[in-house]
Amino acid sequence: MSSMHKTTAMQNYREWLDNPLIDERTKRELRGIAEDEQEIADRFYRELAFGTGGLRGVMGAGTNRMNAYTVGKSTQGFANWLIGRNAKPSVVIAHDSRNHSPEFSLVAAEVLAGNGIVTYLWNGLRPTPQLSYTVRQLQADGGIVVTASHNPPEYNGYKVYGPDGGQLVPDLAEEVIGEIQRLQSFGEINRMPRAEAEAAGLIRWLGEEDDRRYAETVASHSFNMEATAGGQDVHGNFTVVYTPLHGAGNLPVRQVLKLAGFRHVIVVPEQELPDGTFGTVASPNPEEREAFALALEWARANDADIVIGTDPDCDRMGAVVRNLEGEYGVLSGNQSGALMVHYLLGRMKEQGKLPDKGVVVKTIVTSEMGADIARHYGVEVVNTLTGFKYIGEKMNEYERSGERTFLFGYEESYGYLAGTYARDKDAVIAALLICEAAAYYKSRGQTLCDVLSELYGQFGTYLERLESRTLKGIDGVQQIAAIMEDWRGQPPAEVAGIAVERALDYSSGIEGLPAENVLKFMLADGSWFCLRPSGTEPKIKVYFAVKGESEAAASVSMEKLVSAVMARLDAPARASFGSVVQANLDLH
Repeated sequence: MSSMHKTTAMQNYREWLDNPLIDERTKRELRGIAEDEQEIADRFYRELAFGTGGLRGVMGAGTNRMNAYTVGKSTQGFANWLIGRNAKPSVVIAHDSRNHSPEFSLVAAEVLAGNGIVTYLWNGLRPTPQLSYTVRQLQADGGIVVTASHNPPEYNGYKVYGPDGGQLVPDLAEEVIGEIQRLQSFGEINRMPRAEAEAAGLIRWLGEEDDRRYAETVASHSFNMEATAGGQDVHGNFTVVYTPLHGAGNLPVRQVLKLAGFRHVIVVPEQELPDGTFGTVASPNPEEREAFALALEWARANDADIVIGTDPDCDRMGAVVRNLEGEYGVLSGNQSGALMVHYLLGRMKEQGKLPDKGVVVKTIVTSEMGADIARHYGVEVVNTLTGFKYIGEKMNEYERSGERTFLFGYEESYGYLAGTYARDKDAVIAALLICEAAAYYKSRGQTLCDVLSELYGQFGTYLERLESRTLKGIDGVQQIAAIMEDWRGQPPAEVAGIAVERALDYSSGIEGLPAENVLKFMLADGSWFCLRPSGTEPKIKVYFAVKGESEAAASVSMEKLVSAVMARLDAPARASFGSVVQANLDLH
C-alpha cells in the first residue's frame, strides 16, 4: 500500500476517534488496533465502496468496513435519492441470518424514518426474493436487503432495490452513489429512534399474511396445483432432503414444497436454525459440494431422491442428484438451469400453455445448452450482462412493450426465476422446479442424470468451468486492473492451438448492452472464455465453456483451454495468487 494511502488512513482513523458522534464501544475497538498500522490502513484507506449492487465488506469499525455508520450514511444517500424522485416514498427492508443483520436493518429503518419515509420490515429474517416480491406487491418506491449472500461469516452487505423490485441498474445506482458521496459528515444523517418512528407510523411491521401471499404466489407456478388443491400427496414415493445452510430459506421453501404436494421433506436439523457463524460449513455456498456434507448423510440414510440447498439470503439454490453410478453428485448451475428450462418448457407445451412469443433470458457467461433447448421449443433466447438486475431490466422491458412473454431467467451462479412476481433470482421457486422436475421424471422411470444424458445426446456435451483468483486490498485492485488491461491491450490470436475468432470488449457497451468491464473470447471450435472482475468480492473470475461430441472429447478440450488461459493470467504474479476452482461434476 502506498504511503499516501497510509497517511489518508491514519487521518481517517484519528477523525473517528475524535468524532463525538461515534459511540464509545466503536472507539474502544479502534483503540485496540492503535499499534497495528496495517490494520488501520486496511480499515481506513478508503470508504467501503457502494457499487452497483450496494455495499459488501468485512464487519467492524472503520470507513472500509460494514458497520452502523457506513450503513447509516448509505441509507441517508438512498433516502435523499428517493425523496428527489417522490415526495412521500416508502421502502421495504429485509435481512438474512448474518451477524448484525437485524441491527443494520433497524439502523436503515430509523434513518429512513428520520427522513419521513415509511418503512416496512419483518421482525425476523426473510429471503431476498420475498423482498423483491413485497416491494412490487406494496407498490413501494424501493427496497433494502441486508445480506452478504454466501460470503464468509465475517462479511455482511447491503443491497438497494428500485420500485420494480429489482436491484438498481448502473445508471440509477450511480445517482445513489452521487447522493452518498455528497454527504460530508455523520451529522448529516437523520435518524429517528424506533419507538418514535413506530408511533409516527413510519416503521411498520410485516407478518404472516405477507408471508402467505408470497408462498402462494410462488407455489402457483407448480404444474400440479389442481392435484394439490385438496391437500393430496402427489409425490408419495419421492423424498427431498433440504438444507437452508442456517439461512432464510427454511420456512418458505418448506411451505412452498408442501403447497405443491411434497409431503416427504427432511430438513437437515443441524443446519435448520439461523446461525450467523455458519458453524457447520466452511462456506454457506450451495455451489460447493462441501456445503452438502451433512445433507448427504441424511440423504443416504433416507434414500432421498434429491438434495437441495439454499444460501443465507435464499436467492441461490444448489441441487444434488444421483448420477449414473448411483452416487450423489452436485449439479452445476448450468446443468440445473438447462434441466429446468427443459422441464418448464416441456410441461408448458404438454399442457398447451407455451406462448407464441415466449423468451428465456440468460447471462453472457451462462452455458449455451439451455439456450439450445429453449430454441428447440421455439422460444427466443436473450443474453444480458452478468447480474440478475439485467434480467430484471429485460422483464420490465417486456412488461411495458407486451412484445414478449418472460418465461424463465437464469445465470450460471445458481440463480433462477420463473414467472414475473419478482425481479430477482429466487431459490424458493428454483427449489420447487428442480424437485418437481425430478419427481416428474422419476414417475417416468428416469433420474435427472438420465435426462441430462439424453439432452447431451441430442444437443451435444457441454462442459463449463469457473476459475477465480482472490486478490485482496489495494494491491489486489491494481493487479486485477493490470490483468484486464493486459488481455484487452494484447488479445490472443489463438489459444491452445485454436484460433480466436472474436474478442468482445463489453466495456464499450457492445451488442446493445450497458458498458461493463468484461472480456469474452470466442474460439473457432465453438468454445469460449470470459474474464470478469467480481463486483462483490476481491476476485477476478474466468469462465470457460466447451462443447464436444462426447464427454471425453469435451474434457480434453477444456483442460487444454484452461491450462493455456490460466498460464498467461497467472504469469505476472503467480506467487501471490490463491486459487479457487469450480468444475462441473462428472455425472457419467
